[in-house]
Amino acid sequence: MGLLRFFDVLLSAIGLIVLSPLLGLLWMLGLFESGSPLYCQERLGRNLRPFKLFKFRTMCPDTASMATHLVDPSAVTRLGRVLRQSKLDELPQLWNVLLGDMSLVGPRPCLPSQHDLIKERSERGVTSVRPGITGLAQVRGFDMSSPALLAATDAEMIRSFKLMHYFKYIFMTVLGLFRKRQGLDDRE
Repeated sequence: MGLLRFFDVLLSAIGLIVLSPLLGLLWMLGLFESGSPLYCQERLGRNLRPFKLFKFRTMCPDTASMATHLVDPSAVTRLGRVLRQSKLDELPQLWNVLLGDMSLVGPRPCLPSQHDLIKERSERGVTSVRPGITGLAQVRGFDMSSPALLAATDAEMIRSFKLMHYFKYIFMTVLGLFRKRQGLDDRE
């Protein structure tokens, strides 16, 4: 097991244990709101291998599976808005990290239908690494609406990646969530 995988397993296991009361609460709230608190979606992992990504449900159960930036805002539930804004909908992905489908840090896994992004990432070698919950593009505030920019940023992260970046991106992600919650983020 490589060093990054060791930290992935260690930190995701600790996260799942420490956050289990919050995960349980969010599960119950989601169960009351939609009857189906967990959402599984096919995503593409390392070498474009499909896997099931776990998230807390943020949209009505009958909403079509598509990229977040393409979804009609009225499909997002009341709890879903809070989960998305706080990024708590991503917490079940700690299970994906523990299973080895994802890393804590890496390019966000894309949908099989995001052909432009897949093409851009494939051309830059981004698909050869395990996808992550956070990374350079997320820290910079990019989403999947600009495939070329996202793929270039992902490639930049992979090219210059060091162990200190792993912890830096995790720290910056947590700090960014805290800043948004406190109303300190000027991008809103």
